[in-house]
Amino acid sequence: MSEPRYNVLFLCTKNSARSIIGEAILNKVGEGRFQAFSAGSNPRGEVDPRVKALLERLGYDVSGARSKSWDEFAQPGAPELDFVFTVCDDAAGEECPIWPGQPMTAHWGIPDPAKAEGTDAEIALTYDDAYRMLMQRISIFTSLPIASLDRLALGRKLVEIGKMDGATERAMKQT
Repeated sequence: MSEPRYNVLFLCTKNSARSIIGEAILNKVGEGRFQAFSAGSNPRGEVDPRVKALLERLGYDVSGARSKSWDEFAQPGAPELDFVFTVCDDAAGEECPIWPGQPMTAHWGIPDPAKAEGTDAEIALTYDDAYRMLMQRISIFTSLPIASLDRLALGRKLVEIGKMDGATERAMKQT
């Protein structure tokens, strides 16, 4: 019997950096087992050029990456979601649409690299850190025995993942 394929949505307000990174990582790391998407409550309309450069440098295909509204995933015919992860505190505080399916949710807040200041090298490091933190969380998530965990245990694991190294204060407070 084949394992189910899980649909995962990464949310961030602008859908231009962290959520795009999460989508790219999960589609590569979880290929065949997971289908990742990203969206924002107030999308920027374009992917952050530093994110595109970072992902391309790391071997990701970003040709289809785009900044889009979360409304696309609340419409009839949208993919039925199994998981929804907010990766920025602003999106975690907003009232989300009703998602198709009954997705499990968790907040995996990490600092916004687009708000970094300093030299080009210092700013690049914040993007590298965002990538590293998301890769760490997604690697652990994809290794979970999802099908064999009950919903409560799985929910606890998702919250624990969100509290990993580099988590925002809001992520650390989730229960």
